[in-house]
Amino acid sequence: MTDGFTISRRRVLQSLVAAGILPSSVLAAEQPMVTRAIPGTTETIPVIGLGTARTFDVPLDETEITTRRSIVDLLIGKGGRLIDTSPMYGNAEAMLGAVLQDSDRRQSSFIATKVWTNGRTAGERQMGRSMELLGTDSIDLMQVHNLRDFDTQFATIRRWQEEGRLRYNGVTTSRQSAFKELAELMRRNRPDFVQLNYSLGEPEAEETLLPLAEELGIAILVNRPFVKGALFRTVRNTPLPGWAAEFEAQSWGQFFLKYIVSHPAVTCVIPATTKPRHMLDNLGAGFGAMPDRAMRKKMAEWIATL
Repeated sequence: MTDGFTISRRRVLQSLVAAGILPSSVLAAEQPMVTRAIPGTTETIPVIGLGTARTFDVPLDETEITTRRSIVDLLIGKGGRLIDTSPMYGNAEAMLGAVLQDSDRRQSSFIATKVWTNGRTAGERQMGRSMELLGTDSIDLMQVHNLRDFDTQFATIRRWQEEGRLRYNGVTTSRQSAFKELAELMRRNRPDFVQLNYSLGEPEAEETLLPLAEELGIAILVNRPFVKGALFRTVRNTPLPGWAAEFEAQSWGQFFLKYIVSHPAVTCVIPATTKPRHMLDNLGAGFGAMPDRAMRKKMAEWIATL
C-alpha cells in the first residue's frame, strides 16, 4: 500500500466520521483488512470488494450519486479497493464514473469492467466507451463477460495490456453450465483473473475450478455471494449460531462472506448493495478471524440442514 493510498484512505475515513456514517473511534481503532496477493505479482487486493450489477443501474441524479458515493467511500475507508462493473449493467459504468470523479477515489480503487460483444471492432469500441464512462485512460482489469466471443476479445485485451491501457486480463461466468468450458479456457490461456459464482448456496466451483486456479496461479473473484438473496431467505427467522463467534461473524452476511473468502483460492468477493449500512456489514467480513477447513465443513453441513 503506497503512502498516497494510505493518506487518501484516512481522508475518506475522516469524511465518513464527519458525516456521521462511522463512529469517531474507527480512526483510533483502524486495522487492515485481510488481503490476498494477485498470483505472480507483489500486488495485493483486500478480500471484500463491491459489485454494481443492478445496484448502480439507476438514474444519474444527485441523490443516487450521493448514495453510491457513500457506499464507495465506506469501501475505501475500511480498506477495500476492488469495484466490478460492466457495460451489460445499464447505467452502472456511468454511475461509477460519476462517483469516481474525485481523484482520491479513483487512485484508491481497483476498477474491473468487462467486454460483452462480438467482433474485434465492436469489442474495441465497447472497451473505449467504458474508459470514457469511467473517466479514465487505464483500467485495472478487463474481463471477457460470460465467455462471449472469448478468443477475439481476449486477444484484444492482451494487446491493450501490452500498450499499457489495461493492467490485468480476465474472464467471467455466473453459470455452472459454463464451468467445463471455463476450465478449458483457464488451462489454455491462463488469464490473470477468473470471476465466477461460488457460495454456500452454489459450492460447485470447489470441485474443479478453485483447485485449478491455485494450480495455475490465477486470481479468483467471486460473484453472487448471496445467490441473489436466496441464502438470506434460507436463514430467515433462524438465529446466527453461537459458534459463529469463533470466526467473528456478527451477521448472516458476514457468515456467508467469510465462508467464501476463507477459501485459499479466493482473491476477492464482490457483493453488491444500494445501502451504506449493508456495505459496512459486508466489509466486516474482511476483518478478524477466518474459518479454518474444519469450520468451513461445519458451516456447509449446518446450512445444508436448513
